[in-house]
Amino acid sequence: MREKLLPLITQLKSDKKLVSYDEASTKQAVILRILSLLGWDTFNIDEVNPEYSVAGKRVDFSLRYSNVNKAFIEVKKISEDLEKHQEQLLNYSFQEGVKLSILTNGITWWFYLPLHEGSWEQRKFYTIEIYDQNAEEIVDRFIDYLAKENIISGKAITNAEAIYKSRQKNYLIKETLPKAWSKLISEPNELLIDLLAEATEKLCGFKPDHSAVENFISANFSKIESPYRPEAEKKADRLKIVSTEINGSYSGRSVTAFNFQETRYEVRFWKDMLMGICNIMSSMHRNNFERVLTLQGTKKPYFTKNANELRLPEKIKNTNIFVETNLSANGIVKMCLDVLSLFGYTKDDLAIEAH
Repeated sequence: MREKLLPLITQLKSDKKLVSYDEASTKQAVILRILSLLGWDTFNIDEVNPEYSVAGKRVDFSLRYSNVNKAFIEVKKISEDLEKHQEQLLNYSFQEGVKLSILTNGITWWFYLPLHEGSWEQRKFYTIEIYDQNAEEIVDRFIDYLAKENIISGKAITNAEAIYKSRQKNYLIKETLPKAWSKLISEPNELLIDLLAEATEKLCGFKPDHSAVENFISANFSKIESPYRPEAEKKADRLKIVSTEINGSYSGRSVTAFNFQETRYEVRFWKDMLMGICNIMSSMHRNNFERVLTLQGTKKPYFTKNANELRLPEKIKNTNIFVETNLSANGIVKMCLDVLSLFGYTKDDLAIEAH
């Protein structure tokens, strides 16, 4: 299976015509070919049922076994905004008790566990990007989640739930960290006091006693930025988008857009801004973009051609270079500025919108 699927994915990655396909062409040239190589009999409607009816509406494909719907696939043309269709697909899946759903335009594939808890985004456990990701990785994930034998045996759901649980853990950590930080600085414990005392001693040669450190923390608590604030304050902040200074702190803030040389790019997450800057630079400075490989962390590189060297690698478009995205908000801002400086830009060329 893998040996047959890999050449197809490699071919699709180099086929730039995919972006011009309408929905019907995408189904025929991409979806059905992939399903066939994953073991599905695309000529048998008892296995691959097209235009499957749900509550008077239709899902493009239902993958079935023993008269049971195992997975729904909804296909859209490349110009469609996939986010506008995920709620409808997941509602259909929920109504039919379908455990696995896929929303795709042939290039982007979003995989969902519709019956699990969480927002639509949280139920989306994996994304495949045909043009951007490594072909071998794409093939492995297609087999994990869509191979007929894995779906029938239930292994596809087991594979998906492992990813889902990991993502849920990350969401919980992200939600709890600001609260933990707020508690830590409002109720300083011995470890925090020791760390601050030792840092003071290293800087001036004198170690303050614990009472002095605790008094300092108490006196300066209001000045120490805490990302955890009451919901009323957060709502007030949402009423206005603040374009922050590059030298400011971004801890606990959410990015909404960045402006590079007066062109505005909307983003949802901090790592999206990093990828945006890298993709812009790789497009504008294709011949010498490999300069980014000189940017090194204290223990690991920030940019590399070997994804295994990074904790959370993302591939930069039109290159064979990966960038580390497991960074704090401030770390990503610094990284963006470092990348820009490599190609002669300054911090004045970048403005960030965050709240």
